[in-house]
Amino acid sequence: MKQSTRRFFGALAIAAGTLGAVGAIIMKSNRIRRRRRAQPNTWARPGMKVVFRAELMPGRDASERTFRVSELLPSGRVLLDKVTGEHVEKEFEPIR
Repeated sequence: MKQSTRRFFGALAIAAGTLGAVGAIIMKSNRIRRRRRAQPNTWARPGMKVVFRAELMPGRDASERTFRVSELLPSGRVLLDKVTGEHVEKEFEPIR
């Protein structure tokens, strides 16, 4: 094998190793970002039904105190369909 051919293949091997390392770093950083975005311990999700505590709406049946979550806010509060204002987890009955 000629000296120039050896140099070419050596440079090619180094370039391939560098690209592989850069690709691994990019994949790892993407995985870390995805973990930060995910909120696994949220108490409510959009579309989920929640029931206000009986103490907050006395004299009403559970079906009259049930509402659907329309949006989950970054603060952990929720917006409900047909109800004004932001609400926190303590206002609702525990999920069984």
